[in-house]
Amino acid sequence: MLTVIVLRQYFVKKVRGPRKGTVFVYTYISRKIKPYAVIVKTRAVILRETKFRDQSKICSIYTREFGKMSVIIKGARNPKNRLSGLFSAGNVVDLVLYKKSSRDIQLVSDGNLVLSPMVPAPDMERFAILYRIIDFVRHTTENDEKNLPLFTLLAGTLEQLYHSEGNFPQLYAWFLLRFVSVLGFQPSLQKCVFSGEELIPAVERLKLTELYFVMNPGGLALPGAARESLAKKQLIPVRLAMLLSSLAATRLPAGDSVKADPLDIETIWNLLQEYCSLHLEHARGRKNLTIVSQILLK
Repeated sequence: MLTVIVLRQYFVKKVRGPRKGTVFVYTYISRKIKPYAVIVKTRAVILRETKFRDQSKICSIYTREFGKMSVIIKGARNPKNRLSGLFSAGNVVDLVLYKKSSRDIQLVSDGNLVLSPMVPAPDMERFAILYRIIDFVRHTTENDEKNLPLFTLLAGTLEQLYHSEGNFPQLYAWFLLRFVSVLGFQPSLQKCVFSGEELIPAVERLKLTELYFVMNPGGLALPGAARESLAKKQLIPVRLAMLLSSLAATRLPAGDSVKADPLDIETIWNLLQEYCSLHLEHARGRKNLTIVSQILLK
């Protein structure tokens, strides 16, 4: 906030006698210059919607230009408003905002739908994966921190989720792996995190059937190198280690592009979810994730 100090001179009194002279007292007034709102356009994913007053909504969104932020959409619950239905969780929209740096909640003036989970053949599994994804983003990112790779990952994953009839749990496992990597905690999947030795040649030479997945430092480790470590770790079959490597090497899984048993995929995303939670210590909303897990397992 810019503050301008203006000096103003006040005459107080004349003093006669030995203290002749004029006394002036200087005071100041503070004039605050309010920052102007600027009109900006951005693409955003709706993470959460909350009713506000009679007909409005407050939404948590993740934007391409500004990261996560909160916005208010006046009249968004009025069926006659053209923005009605646009701001539902999981929608990808193009927005026009009146953005002011002094406001915590920005004002949306216009918007257009880009993507929606309301596809012709909706199903519970698709929506369960959707809510897992947006819940993770909402609870593990800070406001006003731009992260273009994360927005690109989020929007691309949702587009695949809405337009594909493929393996949604596999897509979710892939998203978790990319998500934690984009945030700076990419696990080492080609070399042992302790010895630095290449894993595939070592597995073949030693005829190994299991490897350790180590939570911190993150990645795979040879049993001999990890056995004495006190780090939190989990022994997994080599096929799961190879599945992790395959997912990491896939640009964006479509359908069953990575062949795997559904139970193996479930084990992988449980492992990655624990890994994400460990490294993103400020993650919250575990109750919501538990509820969605129960839906998926039914």
